[in-house]
Amino acid sequence: MTSDTTTLDASTPRLEVDALIDDPHTRIVVCCGSGGVGKTTTAAALGVRAAERGRRVVVLTIDPARRLAQSMGISELDNVPRQVKDVDESAGGELHAMMLDMKRTFDEIVEGHADADRARAILENPFYQSLSAGFAGTQEYMAMEKLGQLRANDEWDLIIVDTPPSRSALDFLDAPKRLGSFLDGKFIRVLMAPAKVGGRAGMKFLNVGMSMMTGTLSKLMGGQLLRDVQTFVAAMDTMFGGFRTRADATYRLLQAPGTAFLVVAAPERDALREAAYFVERLAAEQMPLAGLVLNRVHGSGAAQLSAERALAAAETLTDRMAEDTHADTASETASDTAAETATDTGAAPVAAAGPEHDSATEPGPAPGRAENNLETTGIVDLDGGKAGPRTAGGLSPAAAADHVAPTSVSAAQLAAGLLRLHAERMQVLARERRTRDRFTALHPEVPVTEVAALPGDVHDLAGLRAIGDRLALRPADTDG
Repeated sequence: MTSDTTTLDASTPRLEVDALIDDPHTRIVVCCGSGGVGKTTTAAALGVRAAERGRRVVVLTIDPARRLAQSMGISELDNVPRQVKDVDESAGGELHAMMLDMKRTFDEIVEGHADADRARAILENPFYQSLSAGFAGTQEYMAMEKLGQLRANDEWDLIIVDTPPSRSALDFLDAPKRLGSFLDGKFIRVLMAPAKVGGRAGMKFLNVGMSMMTGTLSKLMGGQLLRDVQTFVAAMDTMFGGFRTRADATYRLLQAPGTAFLVVAAPERDALREAAYFVERLAAEQMPLAGLVLNRVHGSGAAQLSAERALAAAETLTDRMAEDTHADTASETASDTAAETATDTGAAPVAAAGPEHDSATEPGPAPGRAENNLETTGIVDLDGGKAGPRTAGGLSPAAAADHVAPTSVSAAQLAAGLLRLHAERMQVLARERRTRDRFTALHPEVPVTEVAALPGDVHDLAGLRAIGDRLALRPADTDG
């Protein structure tokens, strides 16, 4: 009971996905939105579709669930792009995929901007190891670092980024600036001061100007942690300015005309509220928004039957079943009463004689003729020995009624149940459309494409192609 047909209002601009990914000026597509709306699947489907339409594509995912690797038939993704097999390359495209390794990306930055001895001192520093493994904002910052590296290599026609899963989609924009500010901020400069001054003058400066602050920090952070931080800061001295510079450069890259943001959302109130907030933030930051992908939209192949009509039909069937059951009960009660009356009066049941048969003159079965299968209750199948009473036309009327009645009731019950199920589906459709229409009313300028829900999870390239068909508003080969 689903359909690939879009239900968008004619006034809503359509997001032309194929035109977006075919455009050679589009070099970066960023899929963003709140968690659990299908960003990873959307990014992967776009990658497959773009590659099979002739572009050299790399998909960068930050999804820890590793669904992307499984759906693309890759045993494992890491910090190096891996080519995806079984993609149709007849148009000249290729597809590669990679998963951000946050710590490894940070290590690469250190190794690329410090000599061997200083790099080793930084990599072995306990504070650096904590910072690179899970400091707030590090993942988002490193995602932008990796994006910058991929774009600088100019090896790919199209880079598709699956943004990090987070409670707020805005973390993706804010975190790189926050981490860059921290690594190039006043707190770091204060910790760098003793190492920069050096020698006896440095000790005098520390004793006079920083003794109170250092004592306070030692209590808050612990003496060993403070020493680790100061050692880390001293080793990173020449690199701090580079973090802010690269963060600013990547931010400008996101604002460039060759970048396109796709906001992914489910047709649910909270997801679309987050999408609306993100659309407004992108506009405020002057970042290019391509449109909204409304994912997992439900449909029906019988949309002309409204929920109200379906429920009314189900109630009618239920009422008729109740009436039939009542009538059958009354008939059975009358039959039982007649049989009891006949038994009490000693009367024997008399079979009705047909027009050509006189029960008074009809000869009975001759002795030894039991093989004719004649009995007083009808014809008995002696060979089978298991059949119930029969007439010349098959089952006796009573046996036929017993046989047919349960099937009729079961069919009616099934029909009523299906009608109620359809009514529930139509109510879901109505709720999704109301939610979507509120978004389009607030943001009528945002192009939208709807992706019909599939009956199951996407776990292979065929499923990603089906999603790609739906993204491009082209019905898939099979209706899900």
